[in-house]
Amino acid sequence: MIKCIGILTMLLFSLASPTLAADSAANVISGLLHPILGFDHLMAMIAVGLLSVQLKGRHIYRLPATFVGVLFLGALIGIYGWQLPQVEGVISLSVLILGLAITFGGRFAFMLAYPIVAVFALFHGHAHGAEIPQLGSPTGFIAGFMAASAMLHLFGVLIGSIARSQYKRAILGAGCAGIGLHMVLLTYGWI
Repeated sequence: MIKCIGILTMLLFSLASPTLAADSAANVISGLLHPILGFDHLMAMIAVGLLSVQLKGRHIYRLPATFVGVLFLGALIGIYGWQLPQVEGVISLSVLILGLAITFGGRFAFMLAYPIVAVFALFHGHAHGAEIPQLGSPTGFIAGFMAASAMLHLFGVLIGSIARSQYKRAILGAGCAGIGLHMVLLTYGWI
């Protein structure tokens, strides 16, 4: 499975050429690559999948679906130019908080997971949507980043399923939280 994801990623990189920049296909590819190439987005998407495994049961698909749905709403807010405060700071913070939620998953109530994930999805979507007005095909870009986000959530679910014990997932969450802390410190120029 991991080899397939690697091959798919390499295929996407090879298809993204500057000569396609005006085409709708290029905007779909740009949308697909945006969450993958943005390390903060990549980490947050995978973390949502890991957190959904921590919550178990129907939350394995509902939590990522919530993220993707609110991601779309955030993109619309970004497209129309409505401002959200501290977008990059909140995106960095999302990696830290989601990592902590995974680490302490046994004590993290699912009632808190959905609102927290929805707020972070809104900010991630806004960041994606704010770039859309410069593109020729906003629909293609939106479809691309929503599909990539869903695939990254599934990748997080896969990782969480392979790391079957709470202890292993907590280690993954702690690593994610550490990366998130570093991102927050960089975002605000504290290091």
